[in-house]
Amino acid sequence: MTKETEQLVRIVKDSNNIVFFGGAGVSTESGIPDFRSENGLYTTGGGKKYSPEKLLSHSFFMRHTLDFFTFYKEHMIYKEAKPNQAHFALARLEELGKLTAVITQNIDNLHQMAGSQTVYELHGSSNRNYCMKCRKSYELDQIMSMDTVPICTDCGGVIKPDVVLYEEELNQTVVQKAIEAIEKADTMIVGGTSLVVWPAASLLEYFNGDNLVLINKSETSYDRRASLVIQDSIGAVMDTVLQNILESE
Repeated sequence: MTKETEQLVRIVKDSNNIVFFGGAGVSTESGIPDFRSENGLYTTGGGKKYSPEKLLSHSFFMRHTLDFFTFYKEHMIYKEAKPNQAHFALARLEELGKLTAVITQNIDNLHQMAGSQTVYELHGSSNRNYCMKCRKSYELDQIMSMDTVPICTDCGGVIKPDVVLYEEELNQTVVQKAIEAIEKADTMIVGGTSLVVWPAASLLEYFNGDNLVLINKSETSYDRRASLVIQDSIGAVMDTVLQNILESE
């Protein structure tokens, strides 16, 4: 165990109101590509005609709906993905009364699959889909089974994934709950995010607790403001922390 991980173990032991803020890097160890790394979506996805930012924008969805769903189903949905060590460790820390909330930029539902109860999904969830006309809800399997643009079986309206696209605002109810959790936290662990996506990254400004911990494989603009920076696998780090907490119980 590295000295940085040992320090994180001590922080977690002394904390009773931890909030975890995570990005795409939390799910890469489950086989879901991130966005900005060498093998990320922005490097490998989208082809030459459109950038991923364009393909995942509200205006593109409205004007080129079939092209949107072709890209979305191929590059954004990973039905076989399973929770990894980070997801399970966070869920267990919540059970132990250490962690009070997970705030995620991911849409994959892996935190809930691992057992986390309080999860604030800033960018929505691919598991939820709704008809834009009559608001009927649809599950992901129903959307994936439709070969072309998903159409509501009741009214014929287009079905939209309940995810926040570029050009769309975040759900303000979710944002407010996330802010309230951050403001109350004594420790905030930020993992698997480059902290360049706004306004989500701006939520760190609401943290007034004692320990800001950043776990990411590359540097972020917040490193200099952190109490502790760990550049390592978030799954391995969080699992090590959990095992040490359990041994001390």
